[in-house]
Amino acid sequence: MFRKSLWPILTLVIIASMLISACAKTTEEPKPTEPQTPPTQPPAADVTLRWRTRPDNQAEIDVYQKASDAIDAKMEGVKLVYEPGGSESSSYQDVLKTEIAAGTAPDVFWIPGTDIADFASRGLIMNLNDMAAGFDINAFYPAPMAHLTHNIDTGKEGAGSGALWGLPRDVSTFVLYLNLDLIAEAGAPDPRELAKEGKWDWDAFLDVAKKVRALGTDIYGYGANAWWGPYGVWLNAAGGGFFNADRTACGLDTDASIEGLTFQRSLYVDNDVAVPYGEDSEPPFMTGRVAMFQNGRWGTPGIRANAKFNWDAVELPKGPNGHMGNWLFWGAYVVNAKTQNPEKAWALLQQLTMAETQGMISELGTNIPSRVSDEAIAKFLTFTPPANNQAYINGLKDNVTAEGPLWAGSWPEFDAVMGPAIQAVLTGQKTIDEFKASICAEANKVFKK
Repeated sequence: MFRKSLWPILTLVIIASMLISACAKTTEEPKPTEPQTPPTQPPAADVTLRWRTRPDNQAEIDVYQKASDAIDAKMEGVKLVYEPGGSESSSYQDVLKTEIAAGTAPDVFWIPGTDIADFASRGLIMNLNDMAAGFDINAFYPAPMAHLTHNIDTGKEGAGSGALWGLPRDVSTFVLYLNLDLIAEAGAPDPRELAKEGKWDWDAFLDVAKKVRALGTDIYGYGANAWWGPYGVWLNAAGGGFFNADRTACGLDTDASIEGLTFQRSLYVDNDVAVPYGEDSEPPFMTGRVAMFQNGRWGTPGIRANAKFNWDAVELPKGPNGHMGNWLFWGAYVVNAKTQNPEKAWALLQQLTMAETQGMISELGTNIPSRVSDEAIAKFLTFTPPANNQAYINGLKDNVTAEGPLWAGSWPEFDAVMGPAIQAVLTGQKTIDEFKASICAEANKVFKK
């Protein structure tokens, strides 16, 4: 009986305990959760920038690749790919135009100074003006920068023009590369000494050329290749040139231009002291058969590597107007108008034209720095041979005529008219009078009306 009465009580105790336990569980504070680490983001991929120059040989390709690697190591978030372009002719530029249209051109590329207007006017290269605020254009030779800051709409040039089409990679000018052994054998005076004495003019030049030519039928006093640069200096040195003063019309038929062309014709036709016009003069110079070879700084590496004779350089002889008529050659790095990375491309342009990079390229012997600092020039003078590097600097200082595009017309079309006509004169197929009578009527068609 006692057991029966105790059982209900025990049952109630058990139930109460269960209820108390359940309530305790519901009021228990939740345990803190561990902080969650956000998933790791993969690093942003480097932007690939392709850039191109037109090297003459493997040595140049190697030095540009070295420069590309050095810049690549400095630029964050960028992977550089250097592409050597081909050809010494206009096809290099034509290939670029085709690639830009197809969307396959490099982000950054070099073009000759004569082509800046053509590429800019066609909308093929980018106006960098807005990205270049505060950039010092006065660090470079002023003549190239005038063209590179030409505003197509207003014609204004220089700082504040609203235009910047690129930066100059380098400059160059003509010298005469000398075979000193041939000159000594001929008993001719040393052109370097004549230049130091202020006696290096057209008459002295012709005298040396004639004496060397007398050494044999396959020996020549002078050689130059068939393009506008070599024949242009003779026109310039007489006080003439290709164009009128503001480069809006042909100037090939002026009395001064004709005087320069007449003297040059005498080298080929009348006095017969030059490698026949149209033949490549570099191979006979390299084999020791030409005393004075007219070429730019870009010819130095090949001569260093291949000449088996005593050689040096001298500035061009002075013409009737007291100047040598030299060119300031230049080319520029520009940005593809279709690049997907304009700001990084502009940063690359600046790196490619830094003094450090220009010094690396100039040491090869091909280029003269486009920066005007005394330090850049002093460094250039140490890049020998030739021993007489001062000849190039003298050429840049003597009333030099800057290579440049035709903003008022088409340079490629002008060159296509002028080149064959002058070749006909220098090969004896056309007289000076015939040239003068017709050249500008045809050449003026390429200018804007």
